[in-house]
Amino acid sequence: MTYQVKNDAAGKASRVLSVDALRGFDMFWILGAEGLFSALYLLTGMALFNELAKQMLHSPWHGVTAYDVIFPLFIFLSGVSIGLAAKPLADYPVQQRREKVTHAFRRLFLLLFLGVVYNHGWSSGIPVALDEIRFASVLGRIGIAWFVAIMLVWFLSHRGQYLVAVMLLLGYWLLLSQVSIGGFGAGDYSRAGALNVWFDQKLLPGTSYQGLAVDPEGLLSNITSVVNALIGVFAGRHIKASRGQAGKLLTHLALAAALLLALGYSWGLVFPVNKTLWTSSFVLVTSGFSLLLLCLFYGVIDVLNIQKWGAFFAVIGANALLVYLATSLVNWHYSVQSLFGGIVKAMPSSWQMLLQVVFMLLLQWLLLLFLYRRKIFVKV
Repeated sequence: MTYQVKNDAAGKASRVLSVDALRGFDMFWILGAEGLFSALYLLTGMALFNELAKQMLHSPWHGVTAYDVIFPLFIFLSGVSIGLAAKPLADYPVQQRREKVTHAFRRLFLLLFLGVVYNHGWSSGIPVALDEIRFASVLGRIGIAWFVAIMLVWFLSHRGQYLVAVMLLLGYWLLLSQVSIGGFGAGDYSRAGALNVWFDQKLLPGTSYQGLAVDPEGLLSNITSVVNALIGVFAGRHIKASRGQAGKLLTHLALAAALLLALGYSWGLVFPVNKTLWTSSFVLVTSGFSLLLLCLFYGVIDVLNIQKWGAFFAVIGANALLVYLATSLVNWHYSVQSLFGGIVKAMPSSWQMLLQVVFMLLLQWLLLLFLYRRKIFVKV
């Protein structure tokens, strides 16, 4: 399997294996691989695995862990795909313009709906009231960020897109640091006092995640998530424009990543890096790490042409939406117990947790491989 960055006769950018593999690597942890480090720590007692297991948890409030990067990385990669393939809407035939805009709206609303489905919509069956439904969701945020990003690519110049990204980051900072509504905001970045709390309590319909005052996918924080997608657009566009200049491309990606990380952590001294609030500093830090990962995957897979290991993750990335929905709608632990429960129980107790995780990952990957080989891809 060989993927390359090139244009076909229709002018469309072909798929890039490193992007698909990185998307799969991102989803790999969603499948349940985050449990590997806890299982290895239980088996070996090594402090290293305990520290890695801590990185597989969300930060309590301010700060960022490896697990905090998973969600923004996916948004970033949706932007990379736009940058590789999309162009100003005026460059398409008139009929195709209408089709593309219609598809964008359809995709947005479908992702919003599937987000509710992923949340189970409610906690105990069909709700009797709308306030029992959790409308905010990960898929909804991905849909909103992707939709706004592609609209900006279609209707604004490159310079305009950069300007919007900067304005969103600075505007969000000013909003949370200077504006006060009902006693919330004005530089309060706490769980109880941030401006986001007022918006989610007053304007977000339905219920919030675990009944919290501020939803992790709440209303206001959608603003800056768009920038994660836009930075992905800029990276994808640069990859497309730098064909045959691998060294220059990797240098640019690495330098951009270092700059974003430096700016993000510096900004975090006054505007804390916070996932729930999705602060501007959080956007820069997570985009920096996303660029570093893209640089690594692109360099190894597409430049050094070491592709076989990337194909393992590409199988997951090709059906990323299905993977994500299945983590909520399928009881994988029950399936593992049904198929491999006897093997797990026969092993020493220190091995059982690790085997449970490995068998769960194996079962999911084999199902995805079956779909991949038959070219069955669930997309919206």
